[in-house]
Amino acid sequence: MAVQQSAGPDPYFPDNGDARYRVHRYELALDYRPGPNRLAGTARINAIAGRAALTEFQLNLADFRIGRLRVDGRQPHWTHRGGRLRIRPAKAIRAGAAFTVEVHWSGNPKPVNSPWGGIGWEELADGALVASQPTGAPSWYPCNDRPADKASYQISVTTPSAYAVVAGGRLLTRTTKASTTTWVYEQSAPTSSYLVGLAIGKFQTVLLGDPGPGGVPQHGHIPAHLLPEFSRDFARQPAMMELFQELFGPYPFDEYAVAVTEEELDVPVEAQGLSLFGANHVDGARGSERLVAHELAHQWFGNCVSVADWRHIWLNEGFAKYAEWLWSERSGGRSAQQLAATAHQLLTTLPQDLRLADPGRRSLFDDRVYERGGLTLHAVRCALGDEAFFRMLRDWVRLHRSGTVTTAAFAEHVARFADAPTAGLFEAWVYGAKLPPLPVLGLAP
Repeated sequence: MAVQQSAGPDPYFPDNGDARYRVHRYELALDYRPGPNRLAGTARINAIAGRAALTEFQLNLADFRIGRLRVDGRQPHWTHRGGRLRIRPAKAIRAGAAFTVEVHWSGNPKPVNSPWGGIGWEELADGALVASQPTGAPSWYPCNDRPADKASYQISVTTPSAYAVVAGGRLLTRTTKASTTTWVYEQSAPTSSYLVGLAIGKFQTVLLGDPGPGGVPQHGHIPAHLLPEFSRDFARQPAMMELFQELFGPYPFDEYAVAVTEEELDVPVEAQGLSLFGANHVDGARGSERLVAHELAHQWFGNCVSVADWRHIWLNEGFAKYAEWLWSERSGGRSAQQLAATAHQLLTTLPQDLRLADPGRRSLFDDRVYERGGLTLHAVRCALGDEAFFRMLRDWVRLHRSGTVTTAAFAEHVARFADAPTAGLFEAWVYGAKLPPLPVLGLAP
């Protein structure tokens, strides 16, 4: 595993995360009541100090009431303001030492503010969901909220028995006592805080295809009345899984689930091992099939291989965009070359002042990051040829499995698979702002 963590705060979100330590594991025990939207939780956080002793450190947590708080069983001094839980242990933590933080919190969860509106915990008409990208995780649990700090998770959620709980990972147990049910999920693969997904609602669960021996279990969790449309819209997801394993390498997690809410969502949202869709993405006509492919591709690019900081978001979104084009090409739709031409034409109509390598915080989710990111992958494919290009992608995932990466690391990686220098390609497509000419398969770049 290659891990390339930023040495300091995320340049886009300096108030989120603490680079002075890393978390090894979160164990979350939550009790949620949908009616009053009431959440009570306990977190046990196992962490390791960095190269310097920790006289104080911080977690991110939204505006909840803090109950018990302990560091290695002892009560620390702490303050909680502006979404930052600053903790000063009773005794400094030695450099490189393991330590445990226990936090009890309660309150009414709600989205946290961001340049894109509220993100994180979302109360629905009859349930809740979590969509945290990029900084919404503190809306529901205390965390070291930086994408490079990946940890394993165990999540226990107790809620009224009429509701189902869906989370990324493997369902360990489901236990009903009186009128409540407790669901316990384990996500053993290292996971960024924003990629911890959760959906609480009245779902019917279906198996998507037969994974067979050694296959990937895929489940859908949907409102019962949407089942006929869902069955058509997601019918080809198992074929997508097969294709992406061929092109990108083995699926990196134990299982994959999709959950559909009763309400509409602006866009689907990926979590680790789980993707969340709105009712508007289910129409019975495969109208959102490219988004089904996009979210599945994020399991490799974004979730398994994660960004070291948010400047490198194109390594998530550009790759998932190009996966849409590859699925179209291989499933009888428009070719990647045709879709690249459409994207290129679109970009000619938009301002040419965005640099993929550092788009700026407010442009993280700009269409140009997605479209130009996809075009950059197409330019790399044109330069390498298909055999070397897909070998390069599989090796990228293999080398950086469960780790974090940067744009510079990808440029160096691509160069190892090329017969000719590729520095100019990256200078034009990734570090420059002006739109280069449309890359064409079969022609010299």
